[in-house]
Amino acid sequence: MDMTRIPKQKLVIIAGSPCVGKTTVAEKLFTAYENSAFFDGDWAWRVNPFSINDPRLRNGNKTMSYALSTYLNSCFDYVFFSSVVAAYKETREAILNDVTANEYSVLGFTLTCSEDTLLKRHKKRGDKNECSFFWLHLAPCEGDYVINTDNKSVQQVVDEIKCIVDEY
Repeated sequence: MDMTRIPKQKLVIIAGSPCVGKTTVAEKLFTAYENSAFFDGDWAWRVNPFSINDPRLRNGNKTMSYALSTYLNSCFDYVFFSSVVAAYKETREAILNDVTANEYSVLGFTLTCSEDTLLKRHKKRGDKNECSFFWLHLAPCEGDYVINTDNKSVQQVVDEIKCIVDEY
């Protein structure tokens, strides 16, 4: 790849805790850009019971890689990918290593908020599961832009991300 130019295609990863706003933000970004695609990777991991340690979930990584490859190889300029598991460096790397497309850039974002905000969002969503702060306190992947969503509207978070994506 020619390092003197930035590839036109951008894979934008939105990671963070459940209920932090990943899907909502990614959907808004997707509709804000022409020639774009969106994949909610959490659907590739939707199993019951859910356990991050379940070895069968590695198949979810392959599903994510395949979907991202399909979008990138279909020449979408922007591919938005949201997933809670993209917060794990090893999982993100495994997914990206199996992407078959060439010459695209990756921009990573980790959304975060306070524990109080997360509890309120969890309750508002009507989740029956216990709210866990585990994901909220994971260190962001190296190189990610970290965006605190406390006291911000979805549109404000989208605008913040758009500024970075458009500059890149």
